[in-house]
Amino acid sequence: MFEVKNNKVNDERIDEIGENHVGTSAKTPLRVDAFAISDSEKISKIQEKVKDILEILGMDLTDDSLQGTPKRVAKSFVNELFMGLNPANRPKASTFDNNYKYGEMLVEKNIVVYSTCEHHLLPIVGRAHVAYISSGKVIGLSKMNRIVEYFSKRPQVQERLTMQVVQEMQEALGTQDVACVIDAKHLCVNSRGVKDIESSTVTAEFGGKFKEKETKREFLDYLKIETDFD
Repeated sequence: MFEVKNNKVNDERIDEIGENHVGTSAKTPLRVDAFAISDSEKISKIQEKVKDILEILGMDLTDDSLQGTPKRVAKSFVNELFMGLNPANRPKASTFDNNYKYGEMLVEKNIVVYSTCEHHLLPIVGRAHVAYISSGKVIGLSKMNRIVEYFSKRPQVQERLTMQVVQEMQEALGTQDVACVIDAKHLCVNSRGVKDIESSTVTAEFGGKFKEKETKREFLDYLKIETDFD
């Protein structure tokens, strides 16, 4: 009886965390043996599990349209949607000396975010805005996009994603003066549960000088500037 009660309490806590989109760690929770098997082995194992799920749902996998679904899903999980779990895919954040002595903040706006909610494995889609102030180094613009992509391509919580982007930029540039704002829609909110298709979630992480009121205000003002060339 005690075990049944404990299981019920645990299930209720799991549901509560999922419904409230709470992250339990600033680092992506990975097992120590996460890369003990190869990607091809993972694809093979996931393929069988996806097949099981579809069959449990009552799908007829002999149908031409469904025969390849388990493998397609498995390949997309390992090679695309969750490729950011593998440190082998971590982008090399090449930096250069700030020889032209640019001293103002640099802002990269509207970086596409396409991630996956770790509570329901449904998409998170939005935009990231990343900024930094050089302390002697600059980073290639495309590397900022790749950093966002790398940390997006894993089961995520938006708060953690925002922090991870800032921490990675800080490490690459050797400065705390980095900021990130993400505005994204969560399909776990839009397509299930409350089914609110209009709401989006905004998260922010400010480091170093960006914690100062004036610098933070300047960064946020940059995000209001129209950059379309229509």
